[in-house]
Amino acid sequence: QEVIPEAILTKPPSAELRPDQKDSDSLPDYGTLDTILEYYLEEQRSREQIISSGIDEQIVDRTLRLVDLNEHKRFQAPPGLKVSAKAFGTGRRWPLA
Repeated sequence: QEVIPEAILTKPPSAELRPDQKDSDSLPDYGTLDTILEYYLEEQRSREQIISSGIDEQIVDRTLRLVDLNEHKRFQAPPGLKVSAKAFGTGRRWPLA
């Protein structure tokens, strides 16, 4: 018996803020995104170090810009579980001004 419809499992990820929106419209593929975020947030690598690892400069710049522009939102979020060495919240404090 099918518990979760196949269409749900194969549907492209989306924030669903507008019709037919997909995460891939504005973000790199998840493998690249995860690598950039791991390097930047957990390993505290610089922009140049991330680019030198072979990731496209424009993708790195856009991703780091999104992380930095949205830092203030993480201060508004309730505390969450820490599942890695570096976590948002008290594990990562950057000045807002």
